[in-house]
Amino acid sequence: MKIENPQGPAGPAESMLFIHPPVAKPSEPPAGLAKLAGAVKHHRLKAQFVDANLEALLQRLSNPSGLTDKWTLRAEKHLPANLASLLDGQAFRQIDRYKKTILDINRVVQAALPQADGTLSLMNYHDARLSPVRSQDLINAAEHPERNPFYDYFQIRLEDLLAEEQPSLVGISLNYLSQALCAFALAGYVRKKAPGLKIIMGGGLVTSWLAGLGEQHPFAGLVDEWVAGPGEGPVLLRQGIENIESHYRPDYNVFTGLRYLSPGFILPYSASSGCYWNRCTFCPECAERNRFRPVPPQQVLKDLEVLIEETRPVLVHLLDNAISPVLLRYLSENPLPIPWYGFVRMAEDLADPEYVRALRRAGCVMLKLGLESGDQTVLDRLQKGIDLETASKVLVNLKEAGIETYVYVLFGTPAEDQVRARRTLDFLVRHSRSIGFLNLAIFNLPIHSPDAQGLETGHFYEGDLSLYRQFRHPLGWDRSLVRQFLDREVKRHPAVAAILRRDPPLFTSNHAPFIRE
Repeated sequence: MKIENPQGPAGPAESMLFIHPPVAKPSEPPAGLAKLAGAVKHHRLKAQFVDANLEALLQRLSNPSGLTDKWTLRAEKHLPANLASLLDGQAFRQIDRYKKTILDINRVVQAALPQADGTLSLMNYHDARLSPVRSQDLINAAEHPERNPFYDYFQIRLEDLLAEEQPSLVGISLNYLSQALCAFALAGYVRKKAPGLKIIMGGGLVTSWLAGLGEQHPFAGLVDEWVAGPGEGPVLLRQGIENIESHYRPDYNVFTGLRYLSPGFILPYSASSGCYWNRCTFCPECAERNRFRPVPPQQVLKDLEVLIEETRPVLVHLLDNAISPVLLRYLSENPLPIPWYGFVRMAEDLADPEYVRALRRAGCVMLKLGLESGDQTVLDRLQKGIDLETASKVLVNLKEAGIETYVYVLFGTPAEDQVRARRTLDFLVRHSRSIGFLNLAIFNLPIHSPDAQGLETGHFYEGDLSLYRQFRHPLGWDRSLVRQFLDREVKRHPAVAAILRRDPPLFTSNHAPFIRE
């Protein structure tokens, strides 16, 4: 959708086009572009915002694959009914039905790409030849956009946009590694069709890359400008706006007409950037030294009241790395009219049963929690700032209050060995009745982590854009052993396996608040 205003603050406005590229989970609109749309609208500039991720995936779903195997034919036959049950919420009533619905829809997407060329899904794109962490491969993707699985979409949609809008600037929002190859293919397509256009690229992944590359990026001639951090300031400055505000209310009107794969419109909202704790040694936020910048709670509530009125969502997704205790308490005292969820730390406040019940009354339906380990020594070494006694109370309180929990656990950190990993498994088993969903992950060492200084490290991925380092574990608890432990002991334990069976495939925590059994 476009924001029209032919007369900007200083005469005829320069037209801009901003794109969210494939592939990312198509369950909710891109929050970064919505924030930019809010700034553009506030200053009466002219811009078009395109969720190319959702549009391209829906185009794939609308075109038969031509394959004749019975499973793909069946998935294509049942696609309209599966999409309908996902959008009206019927698929969420039983986890087995939900899983079948999602996997059948995903099979139709997968069938669009021959296996020899890579894999395509509702949440990821893997090219068999090109790596998203090698700059030369990204350049190759840009030089040959016709090899991208979404080239047909580029030809139809982007060609029309470039002709109709005649933008002087195209901005590409690159947040996830799963988007990188498509983002550069898109940039290459634009460069070929309109050589004189300015192309800028920003987003979470670009910000992380720039923390390591600085200004010496290898994409001169393709990308004219890289933007680290929030994009509103650089875009507005380019348009001659000098009175830039510190916060703009997002504008989701540019996306409300789209059919996201969820049972209603989900409203994403960031009440801060960075992390208020910002001490965990394993976290990229800490490694990249990103400052914590909160929006005042009163402004958060005012924004959400307006956005809820405008978009009529079924759920609010708070995107903060960790919702601050100040905001969480403010929300407990000022209930939202619709359900909401987000990521929080296992802080002392949540050990208070009455406070947790107040959160539930205020609309909180799920909290994502970073437990990381069930061993106190490991938690202390990670500088998590939580103790297991508190974590235990938090899980029990949330369960009793009726708030679902999505718990994140990290195996293979430098302080862990197999004995300590088994303590984590014991903790999960003891608290299995209080854990709604589980994310079990193997530790990746951020390239700029303080821990990397004292470890023997090597390449994690063969590429100059990798954000992580491989390392020799100081206690001999290497990655292959961790994976074996997860597969043979953790995931096979009956109590843990029962939790994992509830996890929504592909969409995971984005759809978990809707799971009803």
